[in-house]
Formats: sequence, structure tokens, C-alpha cells
Amino acid sequence: MDTTPPRNGTTNIPEYTVGDLSGAVKRTLEGAFGRVRVRGEVVECKAYGPARFYFSLKDPDPESKAKLNCVVWSWSPGRSGVKPENGVEVVATGRLTTYGDRSSYQLTVERLDYAGEGALLARIETLRKKLLAEGLFEEGRKRPLPRLPLVVGVVTSERGAVIQDIRTTIARRFPRHILLWPVAVQGPGAAEQIAAAIRGFGTLPEGGPVPRPEVLIVARGGGSLEDLMAFNEEIVVRAAAACPIPLVSAVGHETDTTLIDFAADRRAPTPTAAAELAVPARIELLEDLRQKQLRLVQCYRHALQGARLRLSRAERGLPDLPALLGTLRQRLDDWSERLARSRGDWFRRRRASLDQARAQLRHPREIIAAHRAALRLRATEALAAYRRRLARSHTALAGACLTPAPVAALLRQDRMRLGGLAARLEAVSYQAVLARGFALVQQEGGEVLTRAADVAPGARLVLSFADSTIGATADGPKSTRRRSEPKDEPPTQGALL
Repeated sequence: MDTTPPRNGTTNIPEYTVGDLSGAVKRTLEGAFGRVRVRGEVVECKAYGPARFYFSLKDPDPESKAKLNCVVWSWSPGRSGVKPENGVEVVATGRLTTYGDRSSYQLTVERLDYAGEGALLARIETLRKKLLAEGLFEEGRKRPLPRLPLVVGVVTSERGAVIQDIRTTIARRFPRHILLWPVAVQGPGAAEQIAAAIRGFGTLPEGGPVPRPEVLIVARGGGSLEDLMAFNEEIVVRAAAACPIPLVSAVGHETDTTLIDFAADRRAPTPTAAAELAVPARIELLEDLRQKQLRLVQCYRHALQGARLRLSRAERGLPDLPALLGTLRQRLDDWSERLARSRGDWFRRRRASLDQARAQLRHPREIIAAHRAALRLRATEALAAYRRRLARSHTALAGACLTPAPVAALLRQDRMRLGGLAARLEAVSYQAVLARGFALVQQEGGEVLTRAADVAPGARLVLSFADSTIGATADGPKSTRRRSEPKDEPPTQGALL
């Protein structure tokens, strides 16, 4: 640095260029402080890619407004520690330097750590509320553990007492096949390894060369809050919530609680308790089977005894089978005999019924005679009534002093009319036809026969004449050829003498 006094000689204060002064301040600042650790709250955090961050550290004193600009050039989980996030109180380790373009100083951060348990708990609570709002901790997502898994997957360190406790407990309770995925359970990169192991178990195919676990245990021993922070990371909690295999978390001791406990299907206070939850005790299963066997045997005996009692009651209620069979045989013989007689009895009853019906039927001759008598009675009554009317008319006419000539004429006219009616009545009566030499041919049943073709040879006929009826037997149809007439002979001359 050039320290030549000014030329004007008016003062002995040295004169610097801006670059010289900025370099002098930088060298002085870096030489005076070097590597420092600064505690504060992360604010105004801006990320430029996955590994470069710009932020400010705010003084934790609420009355102070002091801020320190910070920059992280190459952040990585294993080397740089905590990832910068707004609102998190951290301890930043780095080198203090200046930024000449803006005449400001800043802290080049090499590592970030949480500033005590208060900051860790605040960060855990913030993440818990976020995941709770997304529904990752709902009880409806919890799945039951298998009753007796064949393969148990374990995510923990291959060294230490945790895996030994799990192996010893499973071997003591019920020996099962254990598949270990070794991971780091604390320190840089532990969360990524645990999440990768959970996802790896979930992607194993069923029936593949590597058996797929039926239950998964994520475990580690006790430790401080910083030691258990890997199980509070968001990547681990999301992997546990998305795991397709029922998962049991066993992180720390009974009083320790991590976020993976809320996302797991079951929480165990210790790794040993997790093994007891995953695998049942063989002795307890055998005892349970024995108790169930005894109960089943007792139930079967009770059911058998009840069935025997019902069978004995039913046996007492059953009738004497030989006696019942004899009664049925006797009844069958009786019905057979009655069936043999019933046909003849039925025909006799039907014949008697027909005879009774035939006796009640009237003969056509009786019907005709009854109608004839009724007709004659009606004609006689009509003629008598007409004569009475004539007599009344005659009396009326005589009382009216009529001359005998017209009355005689009326009487003659009425007699002529009565004679015409009587002639017409006699003309329509078949008795007049029978009187002329005709006969009414009927069958024995009363049916009138009008054609010779309807008469069978040997049939019994009833012939009705004008004075009476006679029975006859038909000989069969005969030829109706007329007798040949004598040929006309030429007239012969008669004798004169």
C-alpha cells in the first residue's frame, strides 16, 4: 500500500483509492477475526440452486436490529450440516470477509449447526404442524401388523446393541428370518440413508431373490435431541408414511419422541419392544392354541351330549315300528278288498240311479196325450166361452128389440166361422192324417223315424195308428220297384151277338 503523503502538504492524512481502501479493510478484517462462530436467526434466505445460499443472521436479542450477511458457496448435508431455513436459530462457523463491490462485509459460512435444543424443538414443531396438515399422521392411515411374519426387515446400524437386542428377542419369542439394511443413525447423511433404506424395502418385489419383509422396524438407541434429529427430518417422515410395508418405529427410549413415531403404523418405546410387537411369543401362541383346543373339545362334547339327549328323547317319542307296519299292512289289505268291491258297487249304484231316472221320465205317447187333452180342453173352453158370448149377444140383441132376421144371420155367420176353425184344427192334427190310413213309425225310445235308411234290420219299432199303437220288428229295406203294367193290347172287335 502506498503511504506517500499528499503533495499539497496541507495535511498528513494518507490518501487511498477506493480499491486500496477496500483491500486494506479486507486484510485488516480477515487478519483480526479469521475463523469465527456466530449465533443468530436465519432471515432473508435465498437459494441459488441446491448448494448455494445467501441469507442474513439476525441478532437473537429482540431489541437489537443488527444483521450479518452470510453466504454458503457449496452446501452438502455431510460437510455443511444444517440446511439454511428462515426462522431457524443456528450457529454459523466460517470466515469473515468483505465484498468490495458493495463496501460491505459478510460471513462465508462453512458449517451450520442448530443453536441449542430450543431451535431444534421449534423446527421440529413447525415440521410436525406442516405434515399434520397434509394428513400424514391420521389414524385412518395406520395398518395392522401381520400376525406371524415370515421375514422381518430392520433399518438400523449394523454395529451396536440395537440389532443384537432385536435378534435376541425374535429368536427367543419366535425365530424368524431377519433382513438388515445397515444405515447411519446419526450424523451427516443419516436421514438420507434411513429414507433410502425404507424406500428400498418397499420396492422389493414379492417372490424375488431377496425376500420382501412383511413388517419393518426402524430403530436406534437412546441419545440427545441432536443425535435423534435424523429421525425428525422431513425426508425420513415422508418415506415412513409412504412405505407399503407396515412399519414399527423404535427410536430412543420410552421418553423420546420423534416425528417418525407419528408417521409409523406402530410406535415402540424401545427396540426390544418393537421386536415383541413384530413377532408373537411362541409359548404364548402354543398356550393360546391349547386353550382354544380345550374349549373346542368342551364345545364338541357339549354338542355331542346335547345331540344324544335329543336323540334319546326322539327315540322315546317314536312309535313301535313293527306294530305300525302291521297296522299299515292291515289297512292296505282292507283298502284292497274295498277297492275290489267298490267297482261292482259303483256300477250297481249307477244302474239304480239310471233306473230311477228312467222311471221318472215320461213316455212320448203320454206327453202327446197330455198335450192333446190340454188342447181339447182349451178348445172346449174357448168354444164354451164363445157360445156364452153369443148367448149374451143374443140376449142383448133381444132386449134391444131387434128383429129376428138379423139375429139369425149373425148366428149363421158365427156357426160358419166356428165350423171353419174346427176344420182348420182338424187339418193340422196328425190324428186326421192317421185316420186317412197313415201310421207314425217310432223307435222304442220315442224317436220318430222318417227315412227307411235309418231303420236297422231287426230293430224294434212302435207303429201308431188312429185308434192304437202296436210293436213291430223291421226286416230290412225292400225294393220299391213298381209292378209292371200290362202292355196295351190292340182292341179286339167284340161280338155283335
